[in-house]
Amino acid sequence: MENHKNSTMPCLMEAWLEHQSPLSLWLKSQTHDDSLAQDLLHDVFIRAMNQKKAFCDVRNTKAWLFKVARNLVIDHARKQQAHPMVEEVAFEEPKSPAIDKDVIDKLAHCLPRVLNELTPQDSDLLKGCDINGMSQQEYATRHGLSLSATKSRLLRARLKLKQQLSNSCQVKLDENNKVCCYTPRK
Repeated sequence: MENHKNSTMPCLMEAWLEHQSPLSLWLKSQTHDDSLAQDLLHDVFIRAMNQKKAFCDVRNTKAWLFKVARNLVIDHARKQQAHPMVEEVAFEEPKSPAIDKDVIDKLAHCLPRVLNELTPQDSDLLKGCDINGMSQQEYATRHGLSLSATKSRLLRARLKLKQQLSNSCQVKLDENNKVCCYTPRK
């Protein structure tokens, strides 16, 4: 986490907060499978994180994220021996107001503390899969869990993380469900 916090996290988190919801909806519409859509969404985030500083140089992050998602849907369909039925997505510059980068920077500093406030099991699962990029299958195998149990636990851990960020970091969302402000704990 330390390596990404200063280089990738602020610009990545800004783009992710802005585009995660429409990206998730688009993936669900393409796959018709909520679990698969969440796995692919996770993979998009990991690929963005793997770009490190190069992600900050991407001019149209929405187009980049959707292109990666589209490629993942196609790859998955090929693995399933099926022909993908992927709709083209119109990529346009975001029209919503820009997210305050200072808020994102502060929020990135809050994340490690909040992860430590979760149960060790939830924190380990989130760090393993969402931060370090371990596949859910690999995590399940290493911890003697089924893949479906791992997916369920990860979903619950993400919800707990969201709630803890809201409570501990006093994250507020605007009318578009985007982070608008953050108050650090004293």
